[in-house]
Amino acid sequence: MEKVVGVMAGNGYSLIWGNGKQKWERGNGYQIWENGITVSTSANTTMAEAAPPVVPSDELLEWPKKDKRRFLHAVYRVGDLDRTIKFYTECFGMKLLRKRDIPEEKYSNAFLGFGPEDSHFVVELTYNYGVDKYDIGTGFGHFAIATQDVYKLVEDIKSKGGIVTREPGPVKGGSSVIAFVKDPDGYLFELIQRGPTPEPLCQVMLRVGDLERSIKFYEKALGMKLLKKTDRPEQKYTIAMMGYADEYETIVLELTYNYGVTEYTKGNAYAQVAISTEDVYKSAEVVNLVTQELGGKITRQAGPLPGLNTKITSFLDPDGWKTVLVDHADFLKELEV
Repeated sequence: MEKVVGVMAGNGYSLIWGNGKQKWERGNGYQIWENGITVSTSANTTMAEAAPPVVPSDELLEWPKKDKRRFLHAVYRVGDLDRTIKFYTECFGMKLLRKRDIPEEKYSNAFLGFGPEDSHFVVELTYNYGVDKYDIGTGFGHFAIATQDVYKLVEDIKSKGGIVTREPGPVKGGSSVIAFVKDPDGYLFELIQRGPTPEPLCQVMLRVGDLERSIKFYEKALGMKLLKKTDRPEQKYTIAMMGYADEYETIVLELTYNYGVTEYTKGNAYAQVAISTEDVYKSAEVVNLVTQELGGKITRQAGPLPGLNTKITSFLDPDGWKTVLVDHADFLKELEV
C-alpha cells in the first residue's frame, strides 16, 4: 500500500491521497485511481485495514510551510500578442521564452521573462482570437520590474513610444527611485531602482478589501510569509508584501488596502498567478480548509489537465483573485516538450 499522507472524509466516503494516487473507500471495498484510471480494486479489504487515522487539520495546515514552492508565472490577456511581445522585448528587455498557437481552441499564448522558466518568474500572455480589448478593472494594480537605472530605462521606453505615467524620482517620504509606465493594453508596470537582482520581474500588486484577512489567507493557504507591512495614513493606504523569500531576492505579492474600500471590479484582463507545489492533492485540501474559515473557493479540484497530464488545482481568495497550484515535477516535464 502506498504511503498515505492525508484523508478527507464525508458522506460515508474517505479520500486518501499519496504518491500521486487517490483512493475512495466505502464500506468494505475500495478503488485506487491514478490520473483518472482505475489501477486496482478490492471488494474484501475492510475500512480498518485500508484507512489509517484521519490526519488532524492542524497537522495538514503545516504542509504549506514545509512544501517547496515558487511563483511560476502570471497569466493575463492581451489584444495583440505580437505587439505586446515587441514592447516587452524592446522596452523592458525581456526574452521570448516560448510561444504556442492552439487553433482548435482559438487562442495563442507566449511566455516572456528575464530568464528560463525553471528558475525565473515570467509572464504568460494570452491572445483569444478576435478579441482586441479587455477591461483591466479597478482591483488589479501593477507588475514591477527592478532595474539598476530607472532614469535610463524610462528614456529608452520613451524613445520607443512607451507611455510614462509617473516620471522617475524618489517615492514620497522615502529614498527608493521609481517610475510607472503603461504597456499597449493598459497594464501598469512599476520600475524600481535596485542593485543586481536574480529576479527582475519582482512584484504583482493586487488590491484587497480586508488586508488582515488576506494576509492570514496567504499565510495559511499558500504558506507565504509576511515580509513587510507599511501603513501610509497620509495617503490612506496600507500594503503588505507576501512571498517565499526576501523581496530583493524573488517575486513577491503586494497586497494593497485603500482605506474604506472593500470591493473592486476584476474586469476580464488579468487572470491569475501560478505557484508550484510538490503535492497538488495535499495542497488542495489545505486550501479547502482555509476557504471554509476565511472565504474564497476551489474552482478546479486537484487532478491532471486533459492532454497534458500536468496536475493542478485552482482557487479564488476571499477577494476573488485566482491562484493555480501546479505540480512541480509535471511543470518541469512540460518545459522539456
